[in-house]
Amino acid sequence: MSEDLFAKEETRKELTRRSFLKLMTGLGLTGLAGVTLRGLGLGGLVAPAGGLVAPAVGYASKLAPADVVPIAPDNPSIVYYQKFCLRGSCDACVRVCNEVQTVLGFWDEKVAQEIVCVNCGQCALVCPGKDGLPAIRERDETAVVFDALASPDYHVVVQTAPATRVALGEEFGLAPGTWVEGQQVAALRRLGFDAVFNTNFTADLTIMEEATEFLQRVVNGTHPLPMFTSCSPGWVKFMEYFYPALIPHVSTCMSPQQMFGALAKTYYAKARGLNPEKIISVSIMPCTAKKFEAQRPEMNAASRYWNNSLVSRDVDVVLTTRELARMIKARGIDFANLPVEGYDSLMGEDTGAAIIFGATGGVMEAALRTAYFFLTGAQPPQDLLNFTPVRGLVGIKEASVQINGVTVNVAVAHELKNARTVCDMVLAGNPNGWHFIEFMSCSGGCISGGGQPRTAVPPTDPIRQARIDALYVKDAAEIQRASYENSEVLALYQNFLGEPYSKLAKQLLHTTYVNRGPVV
Repeated sequence: MSEDLFAKEETRKELTRRSFLKLMTGLGLTGLAGVTLRGLGLGGLVAPAGGLVAPAVGYASKLAPADVVPIAPDNPSIVYYQKFCLRGSCDACVRVCNEVQTVLGFWDEKVAQEIVCVNCGQCALVCPGKDGLPAIRERDETAVVFDALASPDYHVVVQTAPATRVALGEEFGLAPGTWVEGQQVAALRRLGFDAVFNTNFTADLTIMEEATEFLQRVVNGTHPLPMFTSCSPGWVKFMEYFYPALIPHVSTCMSPQQMFGALAKTYYAKARGLNPEKIISVSIMPCTAKKFEAQRPEMNAASRYWNNSLVSRDVDVVLTTRELARMIKARGIDFANLPVEGYDSLMGEDTGAAIIFGATGGVMEAALRTAYFFLTGAQPPQDLLNFTPVRGLVGIKEASVQINGVTVNVAVAHELKNARTVCDMVLAGNPNGWHFIEFMSCSGGCISGGGQPRTAVPPTDPIRQARIDALYVKDAAEIQRASYENSEVLALYQNFLGEPYSKLAKQLLHTTYVNRGPVV
């Protein structure tokens, strides 16, 4: 970058910082030196109305003999093909569900009202199958998308998650962790999408809303601490099944996928003069649980905004990384030789903070960068831009951060067995004094989601680490590394939402949760 362009970029960044600081000052969230973090009475847990209730099922029942995980026929995320199953000689899916995710065998069969599944798809990643074809696969929706793209009646938009761009190349012979963001965008345009957008845009938006919500909890004490992240739909469903007493601790923020879907049919529709009834919203995700999340009845914010039942759900179709690869191959697109292309504007800009959302610890690190700015009005120091205590493949990570005289204790857990451990500790009184906890369902985070390439079966840590490293390398190379530096997010607030945590932001970007615990 030339010195002149660099100077212009620095000026733009400073204006963005000032504008966001002005927004946050209006909310009374800056300058919180000496504030005491609330919500750590009662041994660290604030009881919900009616008193603290034990989780519906928070401990293992005896695992019944099984050699395949039960999958309901109407499961929106995964499908079981018996003819490809090595039943009787393989129990890989059972072991990952029971030993890593602690779902199968952790439910009392006498009171279960349904086949219990958190839709994470880890069983699909470990299934060896027959003749190279797994017996458990994601529910394929590529035909639905091809039909939508072929119809002149619809405006079809697509968003891509950060973890897809460090794994998609593996489907085309490239090494794990190869950065293929630009080629992915180019491929989506050649498939015929009308607009190609960046889920990282709403990852930055999620941080703006989540950091604000966290500080509101600190200042007002209206909701308990520790606050839990809500980006991972498998984790959210796990919590609803096994720890519904902890629902008040979960951030009300929708995931970036769902925030994007809501904005595609409101903000984008208004800006482009489009009929929201005619917008089809597609997402490319590393995660099979995102298919379940998109179908949750809560996820129809755009329909409520327009008061129009003809506006379909916020995200119409979720495709995994593997499904996108199949579409590219079906159209004969030479992926490896595609040019590098950029996302469309309005919802295409991102920062380094959004890029690392795909890795375990990335959401926490991104949130701390912005929380530091909200509390101090200053850029986060280098140690928060390279916050190694929450990085890596250790199952549970902890750290303490001093921000303007406030000590923030954080934890990060990936794999649901580790989420179970952390939730049990919170219920036991939060002895470590955590204020903010990140949860991700899958090992290593989204980079090893149930819809990612099956480059090794079962997945290996070196492949996971290669994908994670690629995200952090890209983050480190970015000029903008904090979410409040995203100028398109600032424009969204200035032109549409007003400010973080505003009435409209809560309407479109926040959600509620369901107690899925069995009724005895």
